[in-house]
Amino acid sequence: MDRSKEGPGQHRKPTHLVLFPCPLQGHITPMIQLAAILHSKGFSITIVHTQFNSPTPSDYPNFNFEPISDGLSTDQTQMEDVMALITLLNGNCHGPFNDLMAQMLSEEDPRGSIRCIVSDALMHFTQSVADHFKIPRIILRTSSATSFVTCAAFPLLREKGYLPIQDPQSEMPVSELPPLRIKDLPNISTDNSDTLYELVAHMNNETRASSGLIYNSFDHIEETALAKIQQDFPIPFFPIGPLHKYSSGSSSSLLPHDHSCIIWLDKQAMESVIYVSFGSLASMEKKELEEIAWGLANSGQPFLWVVRPGSVRGSLSVEMPDGFEEETQGRGLVVKWAPQQEVLAHPSVGGFWTHNGWNSTVESICEGVPMLCWPCFGDQKVNARLVSHVLKVGVQLENGLEREKISWAIRRLMVEKEGEEMRRNIRKLKEKADHCLREGGSSYESIDKLVNCILSF
Repeated sequence: MDRSKEGPGQHRKPTHLVLFPCPLQGHITPMIQLAAILHSKGFSITIVHTQFNSPTPSDYPNFNFEPISDGLSTDQTQMEDVMALITLLNGNCHGPFNDLMAQMLSEEDPRGSIRCIVSDALMHFTQSVADHFKIPRIILRTSSATSFVTCAAFPLLREKGYLPIQDPQSEMPVSELPPLRIKDLPNISTDNSDTLYELVAHMNNETRASSGLIYNSFDHIEETALAKIQQDFPIPFFPIGPLHKYSSGSSSSLLPHDHSCIIWLDKQAMESVIYVSFGSLASMEKKELEEIAWGLANSGQPFLWVVRPGSVRGSLSVEMPDGFEEETQGRGLVVKWAPQQEVLAHPSVGGFWTHNGWNSTVESICEGVPMLCWPCFGDQKVNARLVSHVLKVGVQLENGLEREKISWAIRRLMVEKEGEEMRRNIRKLKEKADHCLREGGSSYESIDKLVNCILSF
């Protein structure tokens, strides 16, 4: 029998998959969405998770959950150095995950034999565990394909002197990676600059050793990058995005949503509101918050602004500038967290001021909402350049935040002719995103290939 043609329900034993997300919001959500897709195809799902930012099992009755020790102290879970945190997780979780896999493999499991491990690319240690037990590992990359091409080129970029970034040359183009400039290259503040390069090197090496690569992307937004990856990484390749269109990630949020904002949006004019949210990790200085506040006020546009606890560095509580609430009363709403997919799909929303995390970027494209780009760290700068200069569905804020610059950029996006052109461009991309999910579409076919690949192991 040709096992590559076999569906999950057609063979005698259930097919059991172990999924291991990185415990950060932007990584948990797409892994949960992927789990829902795979479960819908008949697979039994176990999600292994750390104690840090652990999901709530009762929210997902179709999945099994297995917690492991992450060895993190309270201070370590609160540190701002994300690279140091990821490095600790890769060191601390290896033993507990190995022990859990040994236990699961030694027991007669009604969920069936474990066919495959699917883990976040950042959790690169899982490859050695998979190798030890001779179980295939497939990687989920939650960032853009374009940023992965850039990270894979890090050795060349360091050799050419692009990295580490030097301020005087940051505006210069990277001729090997058009249309990126040096300032657009991925970068994360860390106490040890080598930590980033070491993490990227580990991820690249373990990607080559893996049995497959899943992307939350599709041809029409990253055609060049996806083709480049297929050429440079000769392993099975599955661009199956946009993941959130198969399964909502709302329930995987680590913060409670304020649904009152939807009632407020219902009262606003069509495409009049700019939605402002910088994700679950980005933070800013108090002065930057003030400039954003007065930029929004001076733009004259209605706005919905997410200001979560911890948005301002060094402070859990956030206070708005004096006079801001009076100036914007009735025209603006500030909430701690919002149901983003529902907000972007609302007919009143005409623009999205975003940090360009990949989940947010894809969600905005899929709802046809043009973007005001303010990338903060990591792959966000690469994504912002893709949005503004390749896809031409957004405008980027650069070289510091000033209220006059902000108000002008908002008006460019929301009411000027330039914004209307971006709106037309992104509506076309929205149609292509919808098409790729239908039967015969590229993502639809990639999911079939992924299922068959897993069954072939």
